[in-house]
Amino acid sequence: MEVVSQNRSFGGEQVVYKHSSNTCACEMTYAVYQPPQAKDGPVPVLWYLSGLTCNHENAMTKGGFQEHAAREGIALVFPDTSPRGENVADDEAYDLGQGAGFYVNATCDPWRQHYRMYDYIVNELYSIIAETQPVQDRHGITGHSMGGHGAMTIAMRNPDKFESLSAFAPIANPTRSDWGRKQLSAYLGDDESTWAQHDSTLLLEEHGWKGDVLIDQGSSDQFLDLLKPEALADTMAKRRQPGQIRIQPGYDHSYFFVQTFAADHVSWHAERLLQ
Repeated sequence: MEVVSQNRSFGGEQVVYKHSSNTCACEMTYAVYQPPQAKDGPVPVLWYLSGLTCNHENAMTKGGFQEHAAREGIALVFPDTSPRGENVADDEAYDLGQGAGFYVNATCDPWRQHYRMYDYIVNELYSIIAETQPVQDRHGITGHSMGGHGAMTIAMRNPDKFESLSAFAPIANPTRSDWGRKQLSAYLGDDESTWAQHDSTLLLEEHGWKGDVLIDQGSSDQFLDLLKPEALADTMAKRRQPGQIRIQPGYDHSYFFVQTFAADHVSWHAERLLQ
């Protein structure tokens, strides 16, 4: 485990790590923010999964989460969005390949060797955080866009590992969206029956979620037709799933949107993780 950088932030420490991943068969980078309360003992942890084209650094530097995490006394984990390196398969398009892992375990060539982001988050990095960081066994998860998709599908498939769930403008119904069908067919093949476990609308319809859910979506999001929040809202209503989808007037898909509601999400998770 190599420390890439370490910075003081709101009384806590923002650290970036690099390690050799057995799951992704390449070097991976991730970031952890430890609030000042971690000096006195283990704290709960909130995972943030980023969207297309991002890595660990985007939300770490643009999201504004550290101030709120320091106030609430919870740690933050910022993983990368895909495997990377010269020998890792890639694509010329921004929405496939490096920076676009979609939080699935690829089963098709040329992706299957490295693109195992689901197992990386749920098993390998989850264990590394538990073993190396002063954190409690109390995990929440959130994310933006592709990362919102990842947060929701990972939480609903692993309710034993995550206590709280929220998302910023998630890709809510990828099996019915061009942000989803392209990637799922490339990574998993053309058998659409294998895609359902990576669609939060379908997972919610079949399994529900053990707690409530918080979703923020900008009304002026330029990708609204690709995100399909209405599909998730309809399913929540049909299942009577506790939670809320807040349509925020005038906000787009950028980190300005994420920054604006970061405090709400951190406080919302803290209320559930600090019980």
